[in-house]
This record gives sequence, structure tokens and C-alpha cells, in this order.
Amino acid sequence: MGIGASIFLIALGAIFAFAIDANLGWLDLNVVGWVLMLAGVAGLITTLYFWNTRRRTVVAAPVRQRVVADPVVPVQDERVVREEYREVRRPGYPA
Repeated sequence: MGIGASIFLIALGAIFAFAIDANLGWLDLNVVGWVLMLAGVAGLITTLYFWNTRRRTVVAAPVRQRVVADPVVPVQDERVVREEYREVRRPGYPA
């Protein structure tokens, strides 16, 4: 059950418990309202608990950063060469 559904059940239960004054004989709307409010509160607590356990982060060791100068772009005949070829090999593969 999500947060929205839990709040909806709490509101609907409050309406049944406090705002409606009807006598159906076989059904007590006050009890129905309290049951809906308790179900909404239980759903809200459960949802918030699972959201908090899912959002825990692992504290990692501090990361060292180093500043690297801007790459030098080779100049040929007064124009800048913007294409560069790099060969990347995966570790473990022969050369």
C-alpha cells in the first residue's frame, strides 16, 4: 500500500467515524471508520519503514580527486584537429 492509499484510508475512516451519523442497524459506521483509520495508519507506517530501509546508503571511504590539466589539442597548418583515434583493449586480452 502506498502513501496516497494510506492517507485516503485514514481520511475515509475519519469521515465514517466522525462525520456520518447514520444508523444502519446491522453495521456500525463508527467501528468501520476506526478500522479504516487503523488500516491506513498501519499501511503508512509499513510504507515509510520500507522506504527508509530502501534509501539507506553505504558510507564509502573518501575519494581522492586530482586535477588534470586540459588536454592539449594538436595544431596542424593553423587549424585544430578535433578527431582523435584511441585503441582501448580489455584487460586480459592479448595485445
